[in-house]
Amino acid sequence: MRLIIVGTLQGQLSAASQIAIKQGAQVLHVDDENAALNLVRSKGADLLMVDVKLDIKGLLEQLKSERISTPAVACGIGNDSEAAVRAIKAGAKEYIPLPPDPDLIAAVLTAVADDEHDFIYRDRTMMQVVSLADQVAKSEASIMITGESGTGKEVMARYVHSKSRRANKPYVSVNCAAIPENLLESELFGHEKGAFTGAVARRVGKFEEANGGTLLLDEITEMDIRLQSKLLRAIQEREIDRVGGSGGPVKVDIRIIATSNRDLQEEVKKGTFREDLLFRLNVVNLHIPPLRERPEDTRALCKHFAQKYAEFNALEPKPISAEAMEVLINHDWPGNVRELENTMHRAVLLAGGDRIAKQDIVLPDGKPHVAIHSRGGTATADADEDDAPFATGSQIGRTVADVERDLIIDTLKHCLGNRTHAANVLGISIRTLRNKLNQYMAEGRNVPSPGEPGQHVT
Repeated sequence: MRLIIVGTLQGQLSAASQIAIKQGAQVLHVDDENAALNLVRSKGADLLMVDVKLDIKGLLEQLKSERISTPAVACGIGNDSEAAVRAIKAGAKEYIPLPPDPDLIAAVLTAVADDEHDFIYRDRTMMQVVSLADQVAKSEASIMITGESGTGKEVMARYVHSKSRRANKPYVSVNCAAIPENLLESELFGHEKGAFTGAVARRVGKFEEANGGTLLLDEITEMDIRLQSKLLRAIQEREIDRVGGSGGPVKVDIRIIATSNRDLQEEVKKGTFREDLLFRLNVVNLHIPPLRERPEDTRALCKHFAQKYAEFNALEPKPISAEAMEVLINHDWPGNVRELENTMHRAVLLAGGDRIAKQDIVLPDGKPHVAIHSRGGTATADADEDDAPFATGSQIGRTVADVERDLIIDTLKHCLGNRTHAANVLGISIRTLRNKLNQYMAEGRNVPSPGEPGQHVT
């Protein structure tokens, strides 16, 4: 954990610094926002602890404009609720009152280190993968982690780092698919001031930031093939050149982990991925099976997410019924763990009884699960109509648009009209949700306003 403390606060932040050091953090201290910016650019950081009187909003906006995603917590003397609200609105993750409480500082550092990446597995097939990961973690070999989207490749990468000899050194991740092609080179290798428009100062890249530790190249097969040659040289020579640099190469000591959801050999055949780079990265391959092949993991993850999102939404945790669990285990989950998590979040919000029932499981096609059995030519719903939150009786004869409308409005009711929360639960963009709601209001339907649940209209 690399912590930068920004400001003084009458020496109280120095006390916080000592607590953080005892928790194993590497701590640097600067007086103001500009010094913090320069230090993050040149050294990197996992967390900023900032005096609440400083310009937290300006600091975080500048970091964001330079594509630096370092979280910040604000610190102030005493329990100043107004200052805490201002800091959170400015983008701080948390407000810590001073004098510092050792347990609170430790909890914040642990939360940032964990970064909500839960590694939960129970299935025999996943145990075999973890066993291989344990076996190779302490080596210096490059590792390629493959698997479908959402299987947990990034979580596995963090696990390997935590078990490696570099566990106490930086862990740095870069998503090769999320950064525009023309910016990825400077993101990886850094740049000098004036190297291109917007390069307002020298900045270290992810290679230098990860020096001594682990660098994750997430979705590496999305990288343009022209940049792959420079990446190969950096891995082979253990040195990089900053964009626009004239001072010669910079030595780096890192362990590379890469991930991909594509068929690597097929990408090589198509000419979109260099074979020599694949040889360098794929010294050890950890293939994570899809969730549909890990039923015991599905069971464990469902219970975990049900607990997690009950606590997140300040709701009483509810057990999952056997019928609901059967539905969850038997679904294909093309989006894997990511898709399962969204489904369980919805189920937690929509569960009306004393447990999460089969009727509360809204699968990603937008429909609640209703098992239909044919008996002598008559279709009946295997669901308790009194408990079903979405419909009375069978869904047969209803259009997809009707079911979708009911799902959206019911979810908005459960979110007390909060559009952003509802969009997250539904797994759609806020723009799509607003367009749908505008359509329903134009049709004369009652749509819940923010702050009140409204009435369900059929």
